Amino acid sequence: MAQVVTASEQSSYVLEARGITKRFPGVLANDSIGLRLQRGKILALLGENGAGKSTLMNILYGLYQPDDGELLLDGQPVHFSSPLDAISKGIGMVHQHFMLIPPFTVTENIMLGNESTAGPSLDRKAAARRILALSQQYGLAVNPDALVRDLSVGEQQRVEILKAFYRNADVLILDEPTAVLTPQEADELFVIMRELTKQGKSIIFITHKLKEVLAVADHILVLRRGKVVGEAEPHRTSEGGLAALMVGRNVNLTVAKAPATPGPIVLKVERLKVARDRAARVGDASYAVNNVSFEVRAGEILGIAGVEGNGQSELVEALTGLRRSAYGAVRLNGKDLSNQTPRYITSSGVAHVPEDRHKFGLVLNYPIADNLVLADYYAPPYANGIAINNQAIADHATKLVREFDVRTPSIYTPAKNLSGGNQQKVVVARELSRHNALLIASQPTRGLDVGSIEFIHKSIVAARDSGVAVLLVSAELDEILALADRIAVMYKGQLVATIPRSDANRELLGLLMAGGSLEEAYEATAG
Repeated sequence: MAQVVTASEQSSYVLEARGITKRFPGVLANDSIGLRLQRGKILALLGENGAGKSTLMNILYGLYQPDDGELLLDGQPVHFSSPLDAISKGIGMVHQHFMLIPPFTVTENIMLGNESTAGPSLDRKAAARRILALSQQYGLAVNPDALVRDLSVGEQQRVEILKAFYRNADVLILDEPTAVLTPQEADELFVIMRELTKQGKSIIFITHKLKEVLAVADHILVLRRGKVVGEAEPHRTSEGGLAALMVGRNVNLTVAKAPATPGPIVLKVERLKVARDRAARVGDASYAVNNVSFEVRAGEILGIAGVEGNGQSELVEALTGLRRSAYGAVRLNGKDLSNQTPRYITSSGVAHVPEDRHKFGLVLNYPIADNLVLADYYAPPYANGIAINNQAIADHATKLVREFDVRTPSIYTPAKNLSGGNQQKVVVARELSRHNALLIASQPTRGLDVGSIEFIHKSIVAARDSGVAVLLVSAELDEILALADRIAVMYKGQLVATIPRSDANRELLGLLMAGGSLEEAYEATAG
């Protein structure tokens, strides 16, 4: 139902959504949603994966048009038929994955699509002067003449924000803005956000990190299954309260686990080098993974932390047979797995939860039952030669769906019809149900709601406690700190430090993730 707002109230709301409804075939993505953004305030938008946040933001930014409801800007009805309409009305959006061209300068990226000209030529100098003035006005320090490829991730994000203000944005939508930042960069972003609101800008902040919401938001709106299920003020709620609103039940946000009892070395990686993709820009170092060595023991979790893009993906692909290494050795219980096929590695006792479940973890058009035997469909009891034992596959699927709480109407439902959390449960169920010596879990909870995260974390700890060696690769520092027994930090293709969990905290790891030495990090965080 549309919300009633009096004329006296309208002036304080820069953006409103009233009764917004959006349907897709078989899905009611937004169900009569109301949203009000106060001028000069930060509104946090929370919700599970699939709750309708992205759909709502795409409507506010003109990518989708609502089936019902209306949008108001400064109290006046508006209609956005495209992002250009939204931008022209003062709404800017910074996407989680930056939309910048690395070989271009900051100025060229910001003026792209909104070029200043001096006669028939681009007036780069005038644009650079304006960008410098904006950067100084809003505390977004960046060199207009720098190449984007030479900037840190935090600096690139500032460029995206400046791009919105260059187009005169008054409302800024930030979609998962801290997903690729170090803790220090995230703290800097929060300072910038507060400064922006002091200067009259209004911000919608989308995140799944409850601590960040409580730290920076003025007001919180929670969605579940396409509806608004609650609102809160940060000083009157808690992480547990927000999590319960998001999923409809109480959620344990801490990982309960006993101290590790490490056994023999299971995985031994020695001086591993992995080449970059051919598409990498000229001037990059030759190796995405450069001379990396480490060990993982039975009954322990080694967490690898780092800002995404520092070689973690290439390392995991080399360990699981998805990418060839150029040099070095990978051994599992003394057995050489270097440059072996994925099937050989899997059959040797390696479970793999990939960072991209759609690309490497599932066949989306296949039913759940078939996805649960992708690793060993060719072997007994699921097959005898070329004959498939469908009953054995069905019995196996029924058992795992129950044990891993996969929410599905049938074991024959195609994987593509499941939510992200249930898709991930299928992958975890398949990998952990086999007899493994090593579990490699890469970004295991990416894009999942807090309820699914709770379940995945419990499953990883249970694997460790059963004697499996676990290599956890995650860009989420909270996840690393909650699960790992030892923590290694990866920066520009190298492991810059490996420390016990007892020595680690967010600040120290953040300094290492930014390229600092272990000695410098310890010194900076002492006391």
